[in-house]
Amino acid sequence: MFRSSVDMVSGGLGSGNLEAWFQNLMLSAGGEKSGGEGAAMAGWKDLPMELLLRIISLLDDRTVIVVSGVCTGWRDALCFGLTNLSLSWCTNNMNSLVQSLAPKFTKLQVLTLRQDRPQLEDIAVEAVANYCHDLRDLDLSKSFRLTDCSLYALAHGCPRLTKLNISGCSAFSDSALAYLTSYCRNLKNLNLCGCVRAATDRALQAIAYNCIQLQTLNLGWCEDISDNGVTSLAAGCPDLRALDLCGCVLITDESVIALANGCPRLRSLGLYYCQNITDRAMYSLANSRVKSKRELRGPMQNSSDEKEGLMKLNISQCTALTPPAVQAVCDSFPALHTCPERHSLIISGCLNLTSVHCACALQAQRPSRVALYPHAY
Repeated sequence: MFRSSVDMVSGGLGSGNLEAWFQNLMLSAGGEKSGGEGAAMAGWKDLPMELLLRIISLLDDRTVIVVSGVCTGWRDALCFGLTNLSLSWCTNNMNSLVQSLAPKFTKLQVLTLRQDRPQLEDIAVEAVANYCHDLRDLDLSKSFRLTDCSLYALAHGCPRLTKLNISGCSAFSDSALAYLTSYCRNLKNLNLCGCVRAATDRALQAIAYNCIQLQTLNLGWCEDISDNGVTSLAAGCPDLRALDLCGCVLITDESVIALANGCPRLRSLGLYYCQNITDRAMYSLANSRVKSKRELRGPMQNSSDEKEGLMKLNISQCTALTPPAVQAVCDSFPALHTCPERHSLIISGCLNLTSVHCACALQAQRPSRVALYPHAY
């Protein structure tokens, strides 16, 4: 089976090309000598594992699979030392390739299986779950053919996952996602963009309960999410740094207020097309900065992480917002910029907010100060 995986990629290596290929690999690695006294190696079979792994680090992932078919020693070295692999280049036979490689590359920690057109099926993900128990980072984005069976398999086989991208996997259910989080409790980065069936309030409540270390979450265009889910998330994941709620049309000010109060390390917030958001939410964000500064007078005052505050805010198409409220946020968080060079306060589609300017433009005109704003809740 392993030989066939090499054939799927390259048709195999002809023995007549091995010597020339070895010379090219050695040149890429920086020389043809290795070992004590600078003794020259006789050929490609004499490569020590340390040098082989160094060479492999210079190669693209497709060539790595070809290399694994050179000889048993090289294959064994790869199986022991390879921790990062991407098969996103594979436009055909990805499903079979994953099934073939998973039993060999058991030390993988990062695996990227993003597809331009759907190929992966549950049997391939189950193979990964059965053999790659050290996996930390898995990208399954655009895997439209996968079902809940894949998430159940990952829950049992890959409990060490810290980063999971299942964006666009529209067949997953919220019950399967909740089940996954009950086993993969170390998740810090989760991309659920477009997972309209999986990303529900019920799922967010499970994430909040199970994944307290979560730092980055993408919920873009998950239209069924409401304030109930987001407020649960704010209460259960206080270390949240980046949250994308773009297109979550049901959320209101209550979600933003909960995040402002419960997630002091929030650095990036996407609210594109959340048209129920009003000034009340903006003043809440502004005042959360005031509270953080007061707390910084204590033992945390030297923490640059706490001092940075909100660094990116997307409120495009939030047409109910007024300039004073948005300016209050901009004044409270110096890292938010409207200037083209450092554009991090995104207000496109809000023609009434054109008067809002970042500290770069206003610094020379008025002294910076932090004050509580009258409309805050």
